[in-house]
Amino acid sequence: MATEALTGGFSDAPRQSARAFRAALEAMARPGSTYVLQEMGDAPAPVSRAAATLLLVLCDPETPLHLAGDYDTEALRGWVTFHTGAPLLSADKAMFVLGSWRALDLSALSLGTAEYPDRSATVIVDGAFNGVDVALRGPGIKDVTQSRLPEVAVFQDNAAQFPLGLDFYFTSGAKLSALPRSTKVTLGGDV
Repeated sequence: MATEALTGGFSDAPRQSARAFRAALEAMARPGSTYVLQEMGDAPAPVSRAAATLLLVLCDPETPLHLAGDYDTEALRGWVTFHTGAPLLSADKAMFVLGSWRALDLSALSLGTAEYPDRSATVIVDGAFNGVDVALRGPGIKDVTQSRLPEVAVFQDNAAQFPLGLDFYFTSGAKLSALPRSTKVTLGGDV
């Protein structure tokens, strides 16, 4: 195993992972809010530290992961295996998916079922704090909040399928935000 796979975990795993997991929960509970992670892992390129941290706190041997596009590297596969034990599977079987927006094939991901909507995939979109201005409404948002997303129609279609659909985390550097499937998205000027 390459030494690169052995580096980048938490130095104080119980405390750091608890704080990082709390930040991940807060981000999903408050869509559109941006969090700067203080407790961070560090994975091989091209993964941001925020995305590496999400992998450390969300993935384990029971949560299959798919690495999309440029993220599917031998170094990252080794890092994920060593630090999380998460099985690396195809997109249609994954509970978590990591990649850049351009590399993701959202149509291949599980949206859950009527009986088990929680069996949908959670998507970690790395390097994703660019895009169009949007207005967000829904649970966890008082009235409306502004954010930026890679595009609009995909997220509108996703929300229309609720309670089915995908949940999203967006990461870049140390920054983290989230968009659950229950959030309604409109163009930024449509508040």
